[in-house]
Amino acid sequence: MAGPDIYDLAIIGAGPAGLAAAVYAGRSRLRTVVFERQYPGGQAFNTDRIDNYPGFAEGISGPELTERMAQQARVHGAELRTADVTAAALRGHPKRLTTTEGEVFCHTVIVASGAQPRKLGVPGEAEFAGRGVSYCATCDGPFFRSRRVAVVGGGDAALAEALFLARLASEVFVVHRRTELRAVRALQEKAQGQPNISFLLPAVVVEISGAGDHVESIRLARAGQAGPGAKGDIPERLSVDGVFVYVGNDPSTGFIAGQIELDEQGYVLTDAEMRTSEDGVFAAGDVRRKGLRQIVTACGDGAVAAMNCERWLVDRI
Repeated sequence: MAGPDIYDLAIIGAGPAGLAAAVYAGRSRLRTVVFERQYPGGQAFNTDRIDNYPGFAEGISGPELTERMAQQARVHGAELRTADVTAAALRGHPKRLTTTEGEVFCHTVIVASGAQPRKLGVPGEAEFAGRGVSYCATCDGPFFRSRRVAVVGGGDAALAEALFLARLASEVFVVHRRTELRAVRALQEKAQGQPNISFLLPAVVVEISGAGDHVESIRLARAGQAGPGAKGDIPERLSVDGVFVYVGNDPSTGFIAGQIELDEQGYVLTDAEMRTSEDGVFAAGDVRRKGLRQIVTACGDGAVAAMNCERWLVDRI
């Protein structure tokens, strides 16, 4: 009886990391399949305008850039499937993925399933996503030059992005639900020293409002009891042009829990070569523990992972 059909490489996720890996794998003549639950592009697909990806001086829309990436992957022979990977057996050989289209076997795997920003879950957030509501100041901040913006969150990421926005926006309002910020002291001191950054503590956003295709204001409520760390009056409504949400991210790793080593937040642990704790399994992009999460760094991860898959196959198959 013939054995199962086995791909050289299966890539889980068709964001920039997965698509870059598919391009490199295809050029290396690896038989490659890419699984994406929705559409190619990941979070980048939902970005209205991308100005910081090299090669596009006038910027490019997220859908156009990621469709170009997907087409390039197809040109080089990668097979892109719209299917969700629901479980994985990554130990031993061959690897087995359970998808909504059935089971697939492969020699190597690249986990590029990304991480999803946590949402506030308030009225108006989904309606104005990409039209004033953003989860990436580095990506979208330049669109808010000389405007008023709110940053929701009090951790390192929130204050780092507030400082970035302070160089562009006329006013930045940091909204945090506790009376004390959670960011490291150095970031707090730097942010508190910026004349155009104000703090609204403790407060929560309860609604995001706008007209047409842009945000106009947020509605606020005082959170809990005001303690010694409370800062400023909490207005019921605050006029802003943009809302940047930094209340955490959730890596998409539930389907591989117990299969490879994850950190305490659920991100995949890798070395510099994108190798995970399991032989023949690599990870790339936002799903792995790393510092900067940008399209360009995700593409770099994908290229490294794919080339190391090729080396793994040459050595073992």
